[in-house]
Amino acid sequence: MGGVERVRLDDVTLAVQRIGAGTATPVIWGHGLSSSMESEDELGLLDWAVAAADRTVVRYDARSHGASERSAAPSDHTWDRLADYQLALADRRGIDIYVAGGASMWGATARFAALAAPERSERRVLAIPPTAWETRAAQTSVYETMAGLLEAGELDALLAGIDDAPVPDPFGADDRWKERSRERLLAADHDRLALVFRGAALTDLPTPDDLRTIATPAVLLAWTGDSGHPVATAEALHDLLPDTQLHVAS
Repeated sequence: MGGVERVRLDDVTLAVQRIGAGTATPVIWGHGLSSSMESEDELGLLDWAVAAADRTVVRYDARSHGASERSAAPSDHTWDRLADYQLALADRRGIDIYVAGGASMWGATARFAALAAPERSERRVLAIPPTAWETRAAQTSVYETMAGLLEAGELDALLAGIDDAPVPDPFGADDRWKERSRERLLAADHDRLALVFRGAALTDLPTPDDLRTIATPAVLLAWTGDSGHPVATAEALHDLLPDTQLHVAS
């Protein structure tokens, strides 16, 4: 795969990786909350050689994630603001039209990018859509609690939460799922992690009325057994978005 480079966008420098050089429509892909390119590679769900067989794939660490520059403001991590960075990165890379894809937080970001610049997105791949609307308040409370524990240095409570949390159904036989989560938490910059959790607590998906205006075709990928990424969100998006396919793994 291609090496990671530093790309300056207005007020932030992002870690960016470019893979492949084919002529098909480029893909811009982003990871989920508290994840990174490195974390995605450790999980091994995505085969970048296949994805980049006939096109360029641009991946990057979100602001305050992975090897990218951090922010001091939680508001810099709302999904509409992250969409601004995605569009700016496309401009910086000379990409006019692209396939927007991502997991969880970044799939949500792709929806805001589609609203802000509908002419830029040819299609979207939206993996494990997060909680939204009626279920968002409870998730917001979880993020605020986690941020407070990180700021107070109470890692034992967070580690206990990892141990108690259910594993998404497709990974029920993965003995290292929780171990990897514990390792990532212990190795993380806890101030940065608290910051992105507070940013996540400030944001939600676009309104149903706004989503109905997005004509770009989309593939929705969900899995069962994950309260932070409930199948109900993917099903609601499937009903709201005009042109979608929904696939659920269990």
